[in-house]
Order: sequence, then C-alpha cells, then structure tokens
Amino acid sequence: MSIHSSPHPTHSGPLAGVRVLDLSAYIAGPYGCSLLADQGAEVIKIEPPVGDNLRKYPSTLASESRAFLGVNRSKRGVVLDLKQEEDLQRLLALVGSADVLVHNFRPSVPARLGIAYEQLQRLNPRLIYCSVTGFGDHGPLKDKAGYDQVLQTMTGMCTLQGATGGPPEILYGSVVDYYASAMVASGVASALYEREKSGLGQYVGVSLLRSALAMQSARMVWAESEPREVGRDMRSGGITGIHPTREGYLYISANTPHFWQSLCQKTGLDALLCERYDTVRKRAQHHEEIVPRLHAALAARSALEWEALFGEEVPCAAARDVEDMFDFPQVQSEDMVHLYEHPVVGTYRGFTRAVTFSRSKGPTPFAAPVLDQHGDALRHEADQLRQAKLSPAF
Repeated sequence: MSIHSSPHPTHSGPLAGVRVLDLSAYIAGPYGCSLLADQGAEVIKIEPPVGDNLRKYPSTLASESRAFLGVNRSKRGVVLDLKQEEDLQRLLALVGSADVLVHNFRPSVPARLGIAYEQLQRLNPRLIYCSVTGFGDHGPLKDKAGYDQVLQTMTGMCTLQGATGGPPEILYGSVVDYYASAMVASGVASALYEREKSGLGQYVGVSLLRSALAMQSARMVWAESEPREVGRDMRSGGITGIHPTREGYLYISANTPHFWQSLCQKTGLDALLCERYDTVRKRAQHHEEIVPRLHAALAARSALEWEALFGEEVPCAAARDVEDMFDFPQVQSEDMVHLYEHPVVGTYRGFTRAVTFSRSKGPTPFAAPVLDQHGDALRHEADQLRQAKLSPAF
C-alpha cells in the first residue's frame, strides 16, 4: 500500500485526458464517476452549497461520512450554486472543456436549471451526458425519486431474499446503487468509444429500475406455459447456503456431483452418497432429511477449520466481517487497499481499482475532497474559460 494525497490525477490509464463533471449525489452516479477516475479520467465533483447529502449520513467518523469517502475517491471538488447566474455560467464554461457530465436529477429538473441535454449539446456537441434516474425518462414514475431499497422492494429482490412463505428481506449494501454505478461507467466508456468514430456526444440513460431488473436477468424469464412463480427455481434447496459450525458460519456450494461427493466424504456423511440424493433436484426435495445431518457433522469444527479442510474440493467460505478484508492475504496480493491522506480525517485505508489493466494501469488514487476543497482553482479556471470565450479574436 502507498499513501497518495495529490488532488490532481496523473496522466495515465485508459481514460487519461477525459474530463468528467460529476453533478450527482448519493452513490450510483458518484461511484460511477470514481470508477472512471480509477481508469484515468479527471473527475470534478460539483456540489451545491449544502454539499452532497451523503456527507450527512451517519458515520462513526466524526468529521466526514464514511460512505462519502468510499464513493468519491480521486475527485477534485468545487461548490457551485446553479441557482445563481454567475455559478451557472461557470458550470457552462466547464461544460465546454468537458467530455462527460453525470447527474442524478429527476427528469424535470435539468431544464429548469438550464443544463438539460439539449441545452448543453449546443454548447458542446461532443459531450457525453449521463443521467441517472430512479425509474427512467418516461412513464408514470419518471419524476418519482428512486432509492436503492425502494427499488429492491418494488422489483421482487426482497421477496426472493426472504424465506419461502416468510417476510421480504432487504439486501444491505446498496447493491442496486453499486450495480447502477457500474452501468454508469460502462455506458459512458461505450459512448466515448463511439464518439471516436462519429465525433459526436450522446445522451446515456441509467436508472435504478433498469439496474435492479438487469441484476435479475436469470429470473426475468417467463415462458407462456409457466405458472406465476418463476424465480424460486434459482435456489438449490437448502444444501447450498450458510450453515452453522462449532464456531462461526460457513457458506457451502455443492451442486455438482464432484463437490457433493467431496462434501459427504469430508464430513463423514458417505451414507448420503446414494440414489435418493444424487441430483440437485432430489437434494432439494429431501433437504429436510439432509440439512440436520449436515449441521450435526459441521458442529465438529469451526468455520475456519472447515474452510481449510475443504480447500479446493468443496467451494466454501467462512463468514467474515468486512474489516477482515483489509488484511486478507488475497486482497493484499491483488493490491485492492490503499492508504489515503485526507485533510480532515487524516490517514485511512480504503478500497480502490475495481478493474485492472496490464499496460495502462491508471493513476494512483487519492482521497475524496472536503466540501469545496479545490473551489478557488476551479472557479478561477471557469472564469478564465468564460473570458476567453467572450474575448474577440484578432
């Protein structure tokens, strides 16, 4: 791990030279922009005077939200009040120098602010304009605010997460937001690639609704002859899942014949290797017979001991806390954790680089900005760009 506190990205990475204006808040848009920054893009986070709402989220850190730090790495920060004409003109000046703009306003808001796609396209025809919405740009819900767990609940994810016949359960970790952020990064990158051929920018739409359903593509298949409940067949009948051990919990996957045989042999349950249980479907049908015997066998060792014993022969993982990942050997070997230097928080460890590149590795990451950290320099740059545009050419 290395400490890096530079507010300026280095000129490296596959997106080096690309300038991104990040007007988004919360997780999906901001983290999508951080993924672009990981790949070398210069990202400028533009916040209103009150700041991104994520800064105010509960956190055990006294001076800054842990969530904000986690999703806004490697950005320069400036405050612009788009309701004030001077700051609006500064933003428009920066748009002229930008390649990408990302926001998560509701569809009716950008036009009122003077920053709708059609308005900015006239200023910069090469601009890639990415809008992150809750429900998309059309339809009866287009102006409804969207949030991760709202979309989880609406799209069936919580129902499927809960036990059959039991109440729905939330998937914690903002999974829809983070998947949408990946869609932001991939959509923007694709539009930049297409621009190299056409010379033109375009509108890129990402919604939490579309992202939540994309995550369930394997369930979003419903043949005409099928009954209503089509999603439950994605489950493996109780054998594959998290099980108690003598100490801690262990996830086990044993769907293939080879893994099932290894699981039975290593737990001393050779008697289960019979025709009655020789397929995933049969084990699902008879899981009430199998699971109690499996739990009794697993009680002989701890989760970590079983993990070591199963090795490569039974896919498994002991349940760990996320804090364990900071020093986890595989995470360390893959260089996924870096030391950051923050003006207020100080030194902290955090994740970086969701994608690796063999040749154009990308810049060293740096900490998320404090509110308006680079405001003076960026407002000065915007004023210079405005002046240069207004000055007559000789």
